[in-house]
Amino acid sequence: MKRTFLIINSIILSIGNCGGPLIMRLYFIHGGKRIWFSSWLETGGWPIILLPLLFSYTRRRSTSANAKPILMKPRVFSAAAVIGTLTGLDDYLYAYGVAKLPVSTSSLIIATQLAFTAVFAFVLVKQKFTAYSINAVVLLTVGAAVLGLNTNGDRPAGESNKEYWLGFFLSVAAAALYGLILPLIELTYKKAKQELTYTLAMEIQLVMCFFATAFCTVGMVINNDFQFFLV
Repeated sequence: MKRTFLIINSIILSIGNCGGPLIMRLYFIHGGKRIWFSSWLETGGWPIILLPLLFSYTRRRSTSANAKPILMKPRVFSAAAVIGTLTGLDDYLYAYGVAKLPVSTSSLIIATQLAFTAVFAFVLVKQKFTAYSINAVVLLTVGAAVLGLNTNGDRPAGESNKEYWLGFFLSVAAAALYGLILPLIELTYKKAKQELTYTLAMEIQLVMCFFATAFCTVGMVINNDFQFFLV
Protein backbone atom coordinates (compact mmCIF):
# COMPACT_ATOMS: atom_id res chain seq x y z
CA MET A 1 0.00 0.00 0.00
CA LYS A 2 2.84 2.41 0.81
CA ARG A 3 4.44 1.71 -2.55
CA THR A 4 1.10 2.28 -4.30
CA PHE A 5 0.64 5.64 -2.57
CA LEU A 6 4.21 6.60 -3.50
CA ILE A 7 3.69 5.74 -7.17
CA ILE A 8 0.38 7.63 -7.34
CA ASN A 9 1.90 10.73 -5.75
CA SER A 10 4.91 10.56 -8.06
CA ILE A 11 2.67 10.38 -11.14
CA ILE A 12 0.55 13.32 -9.98
CA LEU A 13 3.68 15.35 -9.18
CA SER A 14 5.19 14.60 -12.60
CA ILE A 15 2.02 15.63 -14.44
CA GLY A 16 1.71 18.81 -12.41
CA ASN A 17 5.34 19.84 -12.82
CA CYS A 18 5.26 19.27 -16.58
CA GLY A 19 1.76 20.45 -17.46
CA GLY A 20 1.30 23.25 -14.93
CA PRO A 21 3.83 25.74 -16.35
CA LEU A 22 2.64 25.08 -19.92
CA ILE A 23 -1.01 25.73 -19.09
CA MET A 24 -0.14 28.82 -17.04
CA ARG A 25 2.05 30.24 -19.80
CA LEU A 26 -0.70 29.51 -22.36
CA TYR A 27 -3.07 31.61 -20.24
CA PHE A 28 -0.70 34.59 -20.26
CA ILE A 29 0.09 34.25 -23.97
CA HIS A 30 -3.61 34.53 -24.80
CA GLY A 31 -4.07 37.75 -22.89
CA GLY A 32 -4.37 36.60 -19.27
CA LYS A 33 -3.34 39.24 -16.74
CA ARG A 34 -4.36 37.81 -13.36
CA ILE A 35 -1.08 36.78 -11.70
CA TRP A 36 -2.63 36.43 -8.25
CA PHE A 37 -5.31 34.15 -9.67
CA SER A 38 -2.66 32.04 -11.39
CA SER A 39 -0.75 31.74 -8.12
CA TRP A 40 -3.99 30.79 -6.35
CA LEU A 41 -4.50 27.90 -8.78
CA GLU A 42 -1.13 26.40 -7.83
CA THR A 43 -2.49 25.21 -4.47
CA GLY A 44 -6.22 25.80 -4.95
CA GLY A 45 -6.83 22.08 -5.40
CA TRP A 46 -6.01 21.34 -1.74
CA PRO A 47 -9.47 19.83 -0.95
CA ILE A 48 -8.48 16.81 -3.07
CA ILE A 49 -6.09 15.82 -0.27
CA LEU A 50 -9.15 15.15 1.90
CA LEU A 51 -9.87 12.03 -0.17
CA PRO A 52 -6.74 10.03 0.79
CA LEU A 53 -7.05 11.34 4.36
CA LEU A 54 -10.63 10.09 4.54
CA PHE A 55 -9.54 6.72 3.15
CA SER A 56 -6.72 6.54 5.69
CA TYR A 57 -9.06 7.39 8.57
CA THR A 58 -11.56 4.77 7.42
CA ARG A 59 -8.83 2.13 7.47
CA ARG A 60 -7.65 3.17 10.93
CA ARG A 61 -11.22 3.20 12.21
CA SER A 62 -11.77 -0.35 10.92
CA THR A 63 -8.93 -1.61 13.11
CA SER A 64 -9.46 0.65 16.11
CA ALA A 65 -12.67 2.25 17.33
CA ASN A 66 -10.65 4.97 19.11
CA ALA A 67 -8.72 6.07 16.02
CA LYS A 68 -8.17 9.83 15.93
CA PRO A 69 -9.40 11.65 12.83
CA ILE A 70 -6.41 14.04 13.00
CA LEU A 71 -2.89 12.91 13.87
CA MET A 72 -1.13 16.26 13.61
CA LYS A 73 -0.18 17.96 16.88
CA PRO A 74 -0.66 21.74 17.41
CA ARG A 75 3.06 22.57 17.07
CA VAL A 76 3.22 20.74 13.76
CA PHE A 77 0.09 22.56 12.62
CA SER A 78 1.70 25.91 13.45
CA ALA A 79 4.86 25.03 11.54
CA ALA A 80 2.84 23.85 8.53
CA ALA A 81 0.81 27.08 8.61
CA VAL A 82 3.96 29.22 8.50
CA ILE A 83 5.48 27.14 5.70
CA GLY A 84 2.16 27.32 3.85
CA THR A 85 2.17 31.11 4.01
CA LEU A 86 5.71 31.13 2.59
CA THR A 87 4.49 28.77 -0.12
CA GLY A 88 1.75 31.25 -1.02
CA LEU A 89 4.38 33.95 -1.49
CA ASP A 90 6.45 31.55 -3.57
CA ASP A 91 3.38 30.80 -5.71
CA TYR A 92 3.09 34.49 -6.57
CA LEU A 93 6.80 34.88 -7.37
CA TYR A 94 6.65 31.82 -9.61
CA ALA A 95 3.47 32.94 -11.39
CA TYR A 96 4.96 36.37 -12.06
CA GLY A 97 8.03 34.77 -13.60
CA VAL A 98 5.94 32.54 -15.86
CA ALA A 99 3.89 35.59 -16.89
CA LYS A 100 6.99 37.47 -18.04
CA LEU A 101 9.33 34.73 -19.28
CA PRO A 102 9.09 31.85 -21.77
CA VAL A 103 8.42 28.47 -20.20
CA SER A 104 11.88 27.19 -21.16
CA THR A 105 13.57 30.11 -19.43
CA SER A 106 11.45 30.18 -16.27
CA SER A 107 11.60 26.39 -15.89
CA LEU A 108 15.39 26.32 -16.06
CA ILE A 109 15.65 29.19 -13.59
CA ILE A 110 13.26 27.42 -11.22
CA ALA A 111 15.40 24.29 -11.57
CA THR A 112 18.17 26.17 -9.77
CA GLN A 113 16.15 25.59 -6.62
CA LEU A 114 18.31 22.46 -6.31
CA ALA A 115 21.23 24.72 -5.49
CA PHE A 116 19.27 26.59 -2.83
CA THR A 117 17.80 23.35 -1.50
CA ALA A 118 21.26 21.84 -1.15
CA VAL A 119 22.57 24.87 0.76
CA PHE A 120 19.55 25.24 3.06
CA ALA A 121 19.41 21.48 3.63
CA PHE A 122 23.05 21.55 4.69
CA VAL A 123 22.37 24.40 7.13
CA LEU A 124 19.00 23.31 8.54
CA VAL A 125 19.00 19.50 8.48
CA LYS A 126 22.73 18.77 8.10
CA GLN A 127 22.31 17.14 4.70
CA LYS A 128 25.78 16.42 3.33
CA PHE A 129 26.93 17.49 -0.12
CA THR A 130 27.77 14.78 -2.64
CA ALA A 131 29.56 14.87 -5.97
CA TYR A 132 26.22 14.46 -7.76
CA SER A 133 24.49 17.29 -5.91
CA ILE A 134 27.45 19.63 -6.42
CA ASN A 135 27.55 18.81 -10.14
CA ALA A 136 23.82 19.48 -10.51
CA VAL A 137 24.08 22.74 -8.58
CA VAL A 138 26.96 24.03 -10.73
CA LEU A 139 25.37 23.11 -14.07
CA LEU A 140 21.95 24.58 -13.25
CA THR A 141 23.42 27.76 -11.79
CA VAL A 142 25.59 28.31 -14.86
CA GLY A 143 22.56 27.65 -17.07
CA ALA A 144 20.56 30.34 -15.30
CA ALA A 145 23.45 32.78 -15.61
CA VAL A 146 23.70 32.16 -19.37
CA LEU A 147 19.97 32.80 -19.73
CA GLY A 148 20.34 36.05 -17.87
CA LEU A 149 23.03 37.22 -20.31
CA ASN A 150 21.06 36.21 -23.42
CA THR A 151 17.99 38.34 -22.73
CA ASN A 152 17.26 39.36 -26.32
CA GLY A 153 16.83 35.86 -27.72
CA ASP A 154 13.88 34.67 -25.68
CA ARG A 155 12.06 37.84 -24.61
CA PRO A 156 8.33 37.84 -25.47
CA ALA A 157 7.30 40.38 -28.10
CA GLY A 158 6.52 43.83 -26.76
CA GLU A 159 8.02 43.22 -23.32
CA SER A 160 10.27 45.89 -21.85
CA ASN A 161 13.69 45.35 -20.29
CA LYS A 162 12.24 46.20 -16.88
CA GLU A 163 9.47 43.59 -17.13
CA TYR A 164 11.84 40.91 -18.37
CA TRP A 165 14.44 41.47 -15.70
CA LEU A 166 11.82 41.71 -12.96
CA GLY A 167 10.39 38.38 -14.11
CA PHE A 168 13.90 36.92 -14.20
CA PHE A 169 14.85 38.00 -10.68
CA LEU A 170 11.47 37.06 -9.20
CA SER A 171 11.88 33.60 -10.72
CA VAL A 172 15.27 33.34 -9.01
CA ALA A 173 13.64 34.51 -5.78
CA ALA A 174 10.94 31.85 -6.22
CA ALA A 175 13.63 29.19 -6.67
CA ALA A 176 15.47 30.41 -3.57
CA LEU A 177 12.33 30.52 -1.44
CA TYR A 178 11.23 27.06 -2.53
CA GLY A 179 14.75 25.85 -1.87
CA LEU A 180 14.20 27.02 1.71
CA ILE A 181 10.69 25.59 1.99
CA LEU A 182 11.70 22.00 1.23
CA PRO A 183 14.31 21.78 4.04
CA LEU A 184 11.83 23.50 6.38
CA ILE A 185 9.37 20.70 5.66
CA GLU A 186 12.06 18.12 6.38
CA LEU A 187 12.93 19.98 9.58
CA THR A 188 9.26 19.91 10.59
CA TYR A 189 9.22 16.15 10.12
CA LYS A 190 12.32 15.79 12.30
CA LYS A 191 11.01 18.08 15.04
CA ALA A 192 7.46 16.71 15.03
CA LYS A 193 8.15 14.34 17.95
CA GLN A 194 5.67 11.86 16.53
CA GLU A 195 5.84 9.01 14.07
CA LEU A 196 6.05 10.20 10.48
CA THR A 197 3.38 8.35 8.51
CA TYR A 198 1.77 8.86 5.14
CA THR A 199 -1.29 10.28 6.89
CA LEU A 200 0.75 12.82 8.86
CA ALA A 201 2.62 13.90 5.74
CA MET A 202 -0.66 14.41 3.89
CA GLU A 203 -2.12 16.38 6.81
CA ILE A 204 0.90 18.68 6.73
CA GLN A 205 0.48 19.11 2.97
CA LEU A 206 -3.20 19.92 3.46
CA VAL A 207 -2.46 22.66 5.99
CA MET A 208 0.35 24.07 3.88
CA CYS A 209 -1.78 24.24 0.73
CA PHE A 210 -4.72 25.72 2.64
CA PHE A 211 -2.64 28.58 4.04
CA ALA A 212 -0.89 29.11 0.70
CA THR A 213 -4.28 29.39 -0.99
CA ALA A 214 -5.53 31.71 1.75
CA PHE A 215 -2.49 33.95 1.22
CA CYS A 216 -3.17 34.13 -2.51
CA THR A 217 -6.87 34.74 -1.86
CA VAL A 218 -5.96 37.84 0.15
CA GLY A 219 -3.80 38.97 -2.79
CA MET A 220 -6.73 38.44 -5.15
CA VAL A 221 -8.99 40.52 -2.92
CA ILE A 222 -6.47 43.38 -2.74
CA ASN A 223 -5.93 43.21 -6.51
CA ASN A 224 -9.72 43.19 -7.17
CA ASP A 225 -9.49 39.88 -9.04
CA PHE A 226 -12.91 38.76 -7.81
CA GLN A 227 -14.45 41.87 -9.33
CA PHE A 228 -13.04 40.72 -12.67
CA PHE A 229 -14.89 37.40 -12.41
CA LEU A 230 -18.18 39.12 -11.53
CA VAL A 231 -18.09 41.37 -14.58
